[in-house]
Order: sequence, then C-alpha cells, then structure tokens
Amino acid sequence: MTSKDGSLSSVVETIAGFTAGIATTLCLHPLDLIKTRLQVDPTGDSRVGGSFRVIRQIFRNEGGLVAFYRGLTPNIIGNSSSWALYFLLYGDIKDVIGNWHKRQALDNQLTSSDYFIASGTAGALTSILTNPIWVIKTRMLATGSKSPGAYTSFTTGATQILRSEGIRGFYRGLIPSLFGVSHGALQFMAYEKLKLYRTRVSEKKNKKTRELNNLDFIFTSSISKVFAGSITYPYQVLRSRMQTYNTQYAYQGLWDAVAKIWVTEGVGGFYKGLGPNLFRVLPSTWVTFLVYENTRSYLPKMISRRE
Repeated sequence: MTSKDGSLSSVVETIAGFTAGIATTLCLHPLDLIKTRLQVDPTGDSRVGGSFRVIRQIFRNEGGLVAFYRGLTPNIIGNSSSWALYFLLYGDIKDVIGNWHKRQALDNQLTSSDYFIASGTAGALTSILTNPIWVIKTRMLATGSKSPGAYTSFTTGATQILRSEGIRGFYRGLIPSLFGVSHGALQFMAYEKLKLYRTRVSEKKNKKTRELNNLDFIFTSSISKVFAGSITYPYQVLRSRMQTYNTQYAYQGLWDAVAKIWVTEGVGGFYKGLGPNLFRVLPSTWVTFLVYENTRSYLPKMISRRE
C-alpha cells in the first residue's frame, strides 16, 4: 500500500464513520433518551413496561414530542466523532497488523484475535478521547430541560462541569466505558468473521466472487450485535450511573455502584433499559453499518472518477 492509498483509505474510513454516526443518531435519539432514563433510575423497579411509563412522563411533563430530542446536540457530536475516530483507528490498526503478517511471512488473512485486538484498541482510544462528550450527553438525557440544575445546552454543561468538578468531572464513567470496549471488540470480531463466512458461502454457491449487498450487511451486523450485547450490557448501566448528576454523592466508586445496585435492585438492576436498548440496537446497527459500508464503497469510486 502506498502512502497515498493509505491516506485515502484513512479519509474514507473517517468520513464513512462520521456519516454513519450522524445518521444513526438522527434516526434513533428518542430511544437513546428512554434507555438512559431507565438506566439511571435507582429504584428497584425493573418491570417490563417501564419504557411506556417513562414515555408518558416525558410527553406529559416535559413538553411533548420535542422533549424526546433533548440532548440531541451532544449525542450527534459524540456519535459522529466516536464513529469517525473508531473506524479511522480500526482501519489503521488492521493495516498495521496485516503488514506485520506480511513481514513475518504469515497468512495474509487476519484471525479472530487480530480483529479483537484491532477493535479493542480502537475502542479504548476512542473512549478516552470522547468520554467528556458522553458525560454531558448522559446528564442532558437523564433529566428534563425544566429540572433544577439541568443543562440548557452542550456548552453550558461543559462550563458547569469544569467549574464545579474540574477536569476529573469529564472522565466520570470512563472505567466502565473501557470495560465496554469488550462489546465493540466482540462485535467487530464476529462481524468481520461473519462477512468472510458469507463471502465464502456465496462464492461456493455461485462459483464466482460477489460483493456483499445490503441484506448481507444487515444479517452479519445483527448477529454480531446480539452476540456482543447479550454479554456486555451491564457495563452500560454502570456507565450511565457513574456519569449522571450527583453521582459523587450516590456512589463512592465503581465497585460501590456494583454493590449498591446488587443489594437494592438485584440482577435486574444491571439490565435496566434492556428493552428499549434491544428495540433500538438493531435498527441502530443496521443504519450504522449500511451507511458506513455504502459510504466506504461509494467514496473511492467518486474520487477516482474525479481524478
């Protein structure tokens, strides 16, 4: 790969990830808000149907449909920048591993562990760089705009955190976020291997090479997301609890949060918001990967035609 090809690939990955993040957020922000409200609820009630209770409360008490888009700005900033960074780093790390394979005269095809390492490393770096955005986003989604002390905007939230909590306030919930890196690592490991499997099956059946289509991307992204999500969901609850308002008074640290949730809410407490998350996660995954894969496929063709 030439330096020009590498630079073009990085630009394509970044734009594809950025576009996918914006599209996903615009489509599914209300479900993210409902999920966050359920995750930060400290009561022991985790019954099925809690989502409808939250929907009614938001609609009646916070301004109707508009209230479901509270916190949209930090969510768009967070998702677009996170996916752009993630796919950029993920692609570059895969290239580094692939080049190492070549120098060691190994099989050019990356293994499951290679994908896991590339995805995990990209996820960890992305989490560290974007955690301040997610703290503001979580706090805005966790409360209505009329609640006492609620942030009125993204910049107001950043200013208040800096004044009252210092730089450390922007990194609340980072540890469970880093635990959550395992989710992305598992998901992308499964996604990449499923794409390879799907390609091999297609080639064997049709006796020729065929590019994967949108149905293939929906299938592979769905299976990989359910696989990763079923294992790692509790970290999302812990992250939301650690990032919300007054968390320093509610919990003395991550393990204190784990203990209190276990004692007061039981196992169900670690799966609060799972219903809207499952309802949200597959459409979100479809939008993200369809936009990403199609943008990544279309951009190089458009650039080459202009050249």
